[in-house]
Amino acid sequence: MTKRKNHSSEFKAKVALEAIREEMTMAELSKKHAVHPTQIGTWKRAAIENMATAFSRRGREPGRDDGAQIEKLHAKIGQPAVERDFLASASVQLLGTRGKKW
Repeated sequence: MTKRKNHSSEFKAKVALEAIREEMTMAELSKKHAVHPTQIGTWKRAAIENMATAFSRRGREPGRDDGAQIEKLHAKIGQPAVERDFLASASVQLLGTRGKKW
């Protein structure tokens, strides 16, 4: 029984690009890189389907504009605590504690 091969993404991209160019047949590519022709076809199809994401604006880098959004969310989280503290101190000033501790 042979061990399963794990190919790097660079290798897959290189083989898929050669398959897209169609300078060699799938059988020739398979023999050259020692990969099954079906696997090369799968890599080629995946490369073609995902090629558009390289040019889309929505595919931006993760964590790029998240700082402003995180600050906004932190402000929303802190707002109820500030309101609670304000109302608690206002009720003590207006009504007194009347023996109750909050």
